[in-house]
Amino acid sequence: MENNFLTFLKFDKEGLIPVIVEDEKGVVLMLAYMNKETLLETLKTGKMHYYSRSRRKKWLKGEESGNFQFVKEFYIDCDGDALLFKVQQQGGACHTGYYSCFFRKFKEGNFIVTGEKIFEPDKVYKK
Repeated sequence: MENNFLTFLKFDKEGLIPVIVEDEKGVVLMLAYMNKETLLETLKTGKMHYYSRSRRKKWLKGEESGNFQFVKEFYIDCDGDALLFKVQQQGGACHTGYYSCFFRKFKEGNFIVTGEKIFEPDKVYKK
């Protein structure tokens, strides 16, 4: 695979770049991070791979839940320091059981749940 496009990207001091993920309808699903390895793996396989900052390891979205994300489009921002992927989302994107990680809206001083839970995390993820 030709990797010349990597020269346009600005990874942070830890080798990571933020990734905004939205579905084909434009619903923002999540924000995550990639390193060069997970970006190249994503483009090679067509499935979204990320780098977990808390677990300090790479992960394939859906590897435990079955809620895979399939790449449809890939964008870079004007500064080269953020990515946008449009995906076909299978199931929910949020590990708490919602379709999108952005299921709470701030309104009149409070957060209200605007999304609907579509799966139970306790039944999907191994403890």
